Amino acid sequence: MIQVIGGLLLRAIVVLSGTALLTFALLWNAPGDPAQTIAMARFDALLTEDVIDQVREEVGLNRSFWQAFWAWLGPLLTLDLGYSAVTGRPVGPDLWAAISYTFPLAFAALGLGLAISIPLAVIATKRPGGWLDRFAVGIASLGNAIPSYWLGLILILIFAVKLAWLPALGAATPAHAILPALTLGLGVAASLTRIIRSGILEARGQSFLPAFRRRGVSDRAVGRDHIAPHAAIPVITVFGLELAFLLEGLVLVEVIFGRPGLGTFLVEAIMARDFAHVQAVVVLTALVFVTVNLIIDLIYRVIDPRIGESDA
Repeated sequence: MIQVIGGLLLRAIVVLSGTALLTFALLWNAPGDPAQTIAMARFDALLTEDVIDQVREEVGLNRSFWQAFWAWLGPLLTLDLGYSAVTGRPVGPDLWAAISYTFPLAFAALGLGLAISIPLAVIATKRPGGWLDRFAVGIASLGNAIPSYWLGLILILIFAVKLAWLPALGAATPAHAILPALTLGLGVAASLTRIIRSGILEARGQSFLPAFRRRGVSDRAVGRDHIAPHAAIPVITVFGLELAFLLEGLVLVEVIFGRPGLGTFLVEAIMARDFAHVQAVVVLTALVFVTVNLIIDLIYRVIDPRIGESDA
């Protein structure tokens, strides 16, 4: 197991290193003059060449690519995200403030998705092919086909404009999180419903299950000890990916609902060419992806030890 964890951690380090290098290269070679963009965002006034040159030297844009990359990567290895080129403030506190809005919303959306998808999938598999099954599959297919930004606008129109039940913009109260969480949670529920349904039906069709029943094993024990672990593997995969991809969906949803968070943080940083902010968000997103995949791999080996046999 130690060798397995070591191999997974090594892969994670390679992915994070490649992500950091690629992100820095894309920002460094983006069209336009980043020094001019940063100066405009910082001073918001007519600029002279002397001011732009001063900003270029201050933020290190007059250095070579590799000098600038190592100057950024070195402090990052000690968890120092550097300073904003626009505001001059440390990136860490601003990033943490954005996370404090984004992560609770992501977990609320995941919880809502699970609360909808698990009962719906279980009910659908009671009678495969019945009207409940077709209804659940139809709802899941419809949910997958609706883009989150369009669904968010429809929810705003219905619940905030027409009915005036819920606030649409901002994050001042817990009520402001309901519509964004519902927008994301319905998309999560649509994906999980189909996967959970397929996993349960596949697990129930395993050839060894009748043998357990002939031995007198109860249906509850068969479901708990054999069907559930078998069905859990694809569900865990999709659940982990949904958690990671929620960070991408949150960018659109937070902008639509006017919420502070990683989405607004990233959009504003890109518009201002604030390298430190953009790189911090990308590295954080990559870290979430890598961590989620690492946890999924370890859970796989707990549920089904055969998965790790090839690594032995």
